[in-house]
Amino acid sequence: MADSFKSGFIAIIGRPNVGKSTFMNRVIGQKIAIMSDKPQTTRNKIQGVYTDAESQIVFIDTPGIHKPKHKLGDFMVKMAEHSLNEVDAIMFMINAEEGYGRGDQFIIDRLSNVDKPVYLIINKIDRVHPDDLLPLIDQYKEKLDFQEIIPISALEGNNVNHLLKVLKEELPEGPQYYPEDQVTDHPERFIISEMIREKALHLTREEVPHSIAVVIEGIKRREDKDMVDIQAVIIVERSSQKGIIIGKRGSMLKEIGQRAREDIEALLGSKVFLELWVKVQKDWRNKQLQLSEFGYRDDEY
Repeated sequence: MADSFKSGFIAIIGRPNVGKSTFMNRVIGQKIAIMSDKPQTTRNKIQGVYTDAESQIVFIDTPGIHKPKHKLGDFMVKMAEHSLNEVDAIMFMINAEEGYGRGDQFIIDRLSNVDKPVYLIINKIDRVHPDDLLPLIDQYKEKLDFQEIIPISALEGNNVNHLLKVLKEELPEGPQYYPEDQVTDHPERFIISEMIREKALHLTREEVPHSIAVVIEGIKRREDKDMVDIQAVIIVERSSQKGIIIGKRGSMLKEIGQRAREDIEALLGSKVFLELWVKVQKDWRNKQLQLSEFGYRDDEY
């Protein structure tokens, strides 16, 4: 370890679908946050740990801040706003392709009351012409006094190393909070459930995604073989959604399982036997008991 070691916590905040999870996975070097083209994919605060010889950055990937429509939405926004008070710096990420929107002002209003350095991170620059960036930067400069404005492409990796260098300079001297080979504070069970949920999000139609939760019923390693048995339940709100998830003759559920199993095997470094079921829990996103049961707990902040 270096003589002077720096460490700290940095929140990643932004509207849904700006690329927060893609950035996290890029920096950490493996999948810990699920990625989807559906907004509001990240429901819990996911901590990703980046460690090198001189520093450790604990990134907090918050749920996208948006105007909530149900109790699950309330939980997600509360979780995101709470994380702003716990960190050393904040990355406010925007989508270069979409530009400024009302949702950004909703976030900026909250950031204006936070006494922490705020970096404006303009993501997805691989999708716009360089000439379009300057007007965007000027527009945001007027909204808030940012510590620095850094354009990146989390997907392609453009300018990500420069961003890390800038963030490290901001960090105070501090301890190494996590072992150098640890990449997240979440247990395996949580990551596995997120990997299954990601595949269901990718493969199903628009009416299903926000109604999906995944509960891991059991994880057991076979003593005699390099094999892990996993049982998981996909929770939906309506019978029609159950039909979509299962698919014709079970084809959709099989596809979700096959794709999730590949990611889980990479995570665990073992062969995986994955069993999936689908259950209907009507209106679970508005029921506090079921939200807690599925891992969305108010007592976590």
